[in-house]
Amino acid sequence: MILTNIEIMKKTFFILILLFFTSVYAMGHLSEKDRKATLKCTGLYYANSMIPQGTLELDKIVFSIAAKKYLTSYLIKEGVKEGLVNTELNKSVDELYGKPYDEKKTGDCTKYIYKLIPESKAEIDKLVKSGIY
Repeated sequence: MILTNIEIMKKTFFILILLFFTSVYAMGHLSEKDRKATLKCTGLYYANSMIPQGTLELDKIVFSIAAKKYLTSYLIKEGVKEGLVNTELNKSVDELYGKPYDEKKTGDCTKYIYKLIPESKAEIDKLVKSGIY
């Protein structure tokens, strides 16, 4: 009888631990691949935001600023160190600064981010409409 209770407690403990770790992982931690892609897209938006208004429509610049702000906060919230985010953004800007706006690359990033982060479209749109970016 006592042995049975110990076995039941072991199984219950194991199930609870398993549930805890799977729920922590399912809460949205980024895979390495998604983290890198999100950093790349954030850097692209950051570089796009620096394109002079005369050469790029204002709505695309505003969207890029809002997307960069949202994704920077998202990455930090997901556990990416702020220093790493800043370093990677600076690398992207160094690589892309002065190059023309890439419609395809930006569109691909936007689709990727909207798919990866379900609430991202609404949150970025909210930032764009607020005028506070």
